[in-house]
Amino acid sequence: MVGKMLVAALAVLAVAGCTPAAPVTEAADWVGSWAVAAQSGGRSFGRQTVRQVLRTSIGGSTVRLRLSNEFGDAPLTLANVRLALSEGDAAIDASTSTAVTFGGAATATMAAGASLESDPVAFALPASADVAVSAYLPDGSRATTWHSFANRHNYVGANDQTAGATLTGAETVDSYFFLSGLDVRDPSAEGAVVALGASITDGFDSAFGAGRRWPDLLARRLGTAGRTVGVLNAGISGNKLLRDGAGESVPKRLERDVLSQPGVRWVVLSDAAINDLGDDSPSGEQLITALRAVIDRSHDAGVRVLCSTLTPFKGADYWSTRGEAGREAVNAFLRGASSGCDGVIDLDAATHDPDDPARYLARYDSGDHLHPNDAGMRAIDEAVDLSLLR
Repeated sequence: MVGKMLVAALAVLAVAGCTPAAPVTEAADWVGSWAVAAQSGGRSFGRQTVRQVLRTSIGGSTVRLRLSNEFGDAPLTLANVRLALSEGDAAIDASTSTAVTFGGAATATMAAGASLESDPVAFALPASADVAVSAYLPDGSRATTWHSFANRHNYVGANDQTAGATLTGAETVDSYFFLSGLDVRDPSAEGAVVALGASITDGFDSAFGAGRRWPDLLARRLGTAGRTVGVLNAGISGNKLLRDGAGESVPKRLERDVLSQPGVRWVVLSDAAINDLGDDSPSGEQLITALRAVIDRSHDAGVRVLCSTLTPFKGADYWSTRGEAGREAVNAFLRGASSGCDGVIDLDAATHDPDDPARYLARYDSGDHLHPNDAGMRAIDEAVDLSLLR
């Protein structure tokens, strides 16, 4: 508790314009290295092994897993959970396979609506590495808490294969199930930044399984710059600012997906409002009111807010002149002095066609006029001034 209070206090100083003299974490504090945003409606399982592969942002010598049954309607039991370095597809480096326990036990049960943290695990976790988490469901499951779009393959095999170097007869799935985060202990860690958005943040239309989503690129750029900052992707494809749909609305999920993340110091407010503008065409003022509330709540929690302007989407199926007017109003607000943003990331300026500012520059367009391709993801990453993460 003392460590969390220290993190919050130092983050508040940063919001006020003061730079902390030392990293915000102590040796005993956790900082997120990987996370996904939870959604309802995941599939059920039989007595099966689920092996899920995640890409870290920062490394450490001690790790823990966070699991979720928040949207489950029945208890969920996991057994023989193991952590290992991935060797591609369903294969692992068996020499790194390490048991994960919960209160000293190999089996843990989460009640419906509950979440769970593992015991600390001694594990040499590299930065920007693929790590496999294997778990056996001895009782199967009903509908699970999931993250619908993993932008990579995960694997399901029959019976308990958690210790196997690969999974025999594996089925591929492209989502995450009941796994919500991986945290590290590293006394040099500066904290974590959460990317909060929709499909652009989630990586839709970036190269599948290649780690080319803009938060992945940002994590590697921070590492190259000698920064130890966790980058947590809280994007949900189809998510909205004003109402539930694909996942809970941004205000509803803000506490869970951002403010409660271990070591959080910054949040990037990204692309969720584009889906509001396309599907519902609310006024710019409605979106601005919601954004103000998110900014204020984040500041109250001691989290700095980096606001990204909305990228162009003219030519997309749901574009309209009303939606474009709303986008322009939101972007003007975010760029203005009264927004309350602690920094602005101008993704609109970084990606639009100068000859038609409502459209993507062709070389950044995936082809649907809504999502950036890999070059567009690089442009978004490069638009993030690392000095904003101070």
